[in-house]
Amino acid sequence: MEKLKELWLHFFKSNRWQETWWERKQSLFEERKAKIVQIKGNGHMHRKLRYDHASHYDYNLHLSFLVKQKDQLYLEETVYPYTFRLDQGEIVGHSLKRVLHEEKVSKVMPDDIIGGDGDDRFSYDRNAAVRYAERWWNSYNPAFKQFDVDCTNFISQCLLAGGAPMRGAPDRARGWWYGNNSWSYSWAVAHSLRWYLSGSTQGLRGEEVETAADLIPGDVICYDFEGDGRWNHNTIVVTKDAYGMPLVNAHTDNSRHRYWSYEDSTAWTPEIKYKFFRIY
Repeated sequence: MEKLKELWLHFFKSNRWQETWWERKQSLFEERKAKIVQIKGNGHMHRKLRYDHASHYDYNLHLSFLVKQKDQLYLEETVYPYTFRLDQGEIVGHSLKRVLHEEKVSKVMPDDIIGGDGDDRFSYDRNAAVRYAERWWNSYNPAFKQFDVDCTNFISQCLLAGGAPMRGAPDRARGWWYGNNSWSYSWAVAHSLRWYLSGSTQGLRGEEVETAADLIPGDVICYDFEGDGRWNHNTIVVTKDAYGMPLVNAHTDNSRHRYWSYEDSTAWTPEIKYKFFRIY
């Protein structure tokens, strides 16, 4: 544990990006009139490989921020994946792992393929969806495949826990479903789920609202980090802060009660765009 703490402090002090991230995070808390009361870190080394005459390590740093806003206290948590190599006793290449966005590693469903069949109405159980998001935000339900980029798979599981009906199987470009070791693009690809929510007229549907403040627990936020029309990420609203703004849970990076805007994300850019969906 102490060794991992030393490694991260070494990285923090020697990496300009880390300083920028911390400045942006502090600025975000100030804008929200929130104060960080306490910070805790917990490291876990999960992989060691030996090749090219060096030892390569991957570890996760679990950071917890106790936040006070007005008279409200809450815990914000995020797990950051780091990597480094040890070459002749020297730490080399110590960096935060950058995750590929889903559309760069998975097939994207064309925007017009969002249909389905049937008239499967349902009553969305928001509390059940939130309970699932709280239970599995930093672990993986063995009933489902774990993806390298797992954010949309996680959100789909939350929606399913809330009672959303699956439809369209076995056509991967149709509907929203998971089963028999297969899944629709809309189940696991951020870009596809964004268009499915806005285009579906039966079963699982999303109604776009204007602002994040309009969302309630159980709703979904979609992110286009570069503002280029390719949607990269999804989160689920699990609660609200003292000013009524959404706090979200997500996978990749695993996060709990994170402020919805993601300005403290490695993927954030000034061109970021959002879609806010009321699920019903």
